[in-house]
Amino acid sequence: MRFCTYTLLDTSRDPVTGIARSQTEAFEHVARQAVWAEELGFDGFGVGERHAQRFVSSSPPVVLAHVAALTRRIRLLTTVTVLSLLDPVRVAEDYATLDHLSGGRLDVIIGKGNDPDQNALYGYDLDGQWERNAEKYELLRRLWREEKVTWSGRFRPPLVDATTQPRPLQRPIPVWHGSASSTESTELAARWGDPLFSANGFHPMEKYAALVRHYRERWAAYGHRPEDAVVGAGFLGLLVADTTQEALRLYRPAFEAFRDSPGARHNNLPFTTVEEYARDSSALIGSPEQVVDKIGRYHEAFGHELSGISLDVPGLAESVTRRSVERFFGDVAPAVRAVHPSRREFSSASKA
Repeated sequence: MRFCTYTLLDTSRDPVTGIARSQTEAFEHVARQAVWAEELGFDGFGVGERHAQRFVSSSPPVVLAHVAALTRRIRLLTTVTVLSLLDPVRVAEDYATLDHLSGGRLDVIIGKGNDPDQNALYGYDLDGQWERNAEKYELLRRLWREEKVTWSGRFRPPLVDATTQPRPLQRPIPVWHGSASSTESTELAARWGDPLFSANGFHPMEKYAALVRHYRERWAAYGHRPEDAVVGAGFLGLLVADTTQEALRLYRPAFEAFRDSPGARHNNLPFTTVEEYARDSSALIGSPEQVVDKIGRYHEAFGHELSGISLDVPGLAESVTRRSVERFFGDVAPAVRAVHPSRREFSSASKA
């Protein structure tokens, strides 16, 4: 099992102190977190893209370029690149540049996004976002694989003999498809023979397990070898403590803030208590044994080889978060990896 962590650069008020990080402090925190993630043994560090509300992660390639300069080994991920809002030419250029600056350590996770505020900011409504995502991805693939691309579509002006620069260092840059709510994303990933990353953000496991099953079914229907399908699974939070009671006590303020957030309201979060959330969501909250068990249950349902874990727990001091993560790598990760070894480096799954 490979492990990555990710962030959206949230500047919400701390639910305990009422104090919010400044935007500068949020960027400084991410830089420290990335270096620390590499030191601890994470395989990847991701920055998501958001253009609304309390998040300052509107420019993942800029943030990840800074992270690339501070690190040497860890893979860099976009979690996710909101391709439905963007120009594929700009995406091709920005991330090919980052691919060179990082020494070929980049994986891109694409998605259509689900935030009406950021869609409105770019002049779109939510209707048609799947069609935009699919068309723009097809163009992005061609721009990274071909020179002198001639293309026309519905959502940007046509191209004639276009070659984006720089050319990617990796041939090709690995692309995953972020999946949260619909078979459109699993269908697109299966069609192109790309890996799938299940977000597991707001609902119980079965909702997302059904999407993974659809991905594997469609993967086989497109003629790909079943054993080549690769899945990643997101885990929305982490707090490893000596006992369940201690973990729930420490996590409760973060859950209550999350329950009242715009994202939770928009996605109809079904959990009303932290106890429900710890039991039935993807969040890894509890003793080491409980966390090992939950990752195992998700693996049984998903067959995933990459676990993406959010480390941002509002209301917790960085020192408490650090102890929790150190406990994870001391007691949880070795047990999971012993039972669920990865078949390959997670970045090698994307097909040419």
